[in-house]
Amino acid sequence: MDILRRLFGRSREQSEAASAESLIVNAYATVRDLPSLDFPHELFGRRDLTDPELAPHLEGFIGYVMGRGDGRMTAARYHLWRHLQRVRNHASFEVVTVDLPDVEAWANAANAVLFLPDGSVRAPDRKVVISAEGESDPAATLPYPPDAVARRARTLDRLEGMELTPPASMPPAIGESELVLRRPEDVLQRALALLYVAAHGQAHGTGGEPPEAGQPACNSVGFDALTPRETGQVRAVAAEHAFAMTWRYEAANTLFWALGVEPARLADSDRLIDVDALWQSVAHLANDPNASAGLRLRPAGEILDALDRAWREHWIVRQARQKDHRLERLNGDVVAERHVALNWLTGFQNGHETAWDDIDTPT
Repeated sequence: MDILRRLFGRSREQSEAASAESLIVNAYATVRDLPSLDFPHELFGRRDLTDPELAPHLEGFIGYVMGRGDGRMTAARYHLWRHLQRVRNHASFEVVTVDLPDVEAWANAANAVLFLPDGSVRAPDRKVVISAEGESDPAATLPYPPDAVARRARTLDRLEGMELTPPASMPPAIGESELVLRRPEDVLQRALALLYVAAHGQAHGTGGEPPEAGQPACNSVGFDALTPRETGQVRAVAAEHAFAMTWRYEAANTLFWALGVEPARLADSDRLIDVDALWQSVAHLANDPNASAGLRLRPAGEILDALDRAWREHWIVRQARQKDHRLERLNGDVVAERHVALNWLTGFQNGHETAWDDIDTPT
């Protein structure tokens, strides 16, 4: 695929015919709201995810990036791939080269990488992240929002002293400027559905009836919010799935915490929640279709703190399991459930509309 032919219809020949004193730039920005292009330019087009053509264009561009050179997965290629997965805005414009310092400042604010007519993808300062031949400048660094960088540093400080430490090459998660959260009503419905699933897993283990959280008469909101996969699980709980289903209590706790519901908490990563106390605090919401009207999500910074921490803790958990290493300060199942819940809530490492059943938690 000739990716240059898909940039607002501008062909390679047209691109290469541009004056040596000007440059055609295609910017791929991850921020939710694209900053104003406050520098002299000729705009060819801009679009966001509401444009149905952007998503397939990004898929094609990712294919272009992954196919450069020998196609071998390098750190630069991997992190660029992750950046392009998070892109929410695309702008194409021509600038005079003397104005490139202003473009750099804008690209940093937009958290954007730049695609140039020579087929290279570049950082805001125009260092080569990956060339048309698949080569990378070791000095090139992808942009990340400053708050995400600071958040990573705080998380690493918190994890200092762990038996295993996340690598320095593990990038920041997402920043507040990139964040789009699920609606409180969707979060509440999903949390109650997770309680319903966990209660059925618990009932299979005890051989009795599900507790109230798993009864349609007591948790109609959760019952109605079950996914197709969850519906199948609760109708016929398989022995090999029952134990895993009970861990959904921890995912539910994470989402209730995001809604500011007491006694949901994320303070410790090695302790199980008090299921009975949690249910007692939310039971009055479970049959009220309008219950979410009074609920608000926690501040974005608090949710992103929890996300960054869960992601890095999950890396530690997976490394420990590979090395058959016992962890003292982390419960792997608690961490995994928090990670999937927070990835769903924030859209991190997944599309923003990805269904619960399809949420991935790569580390």
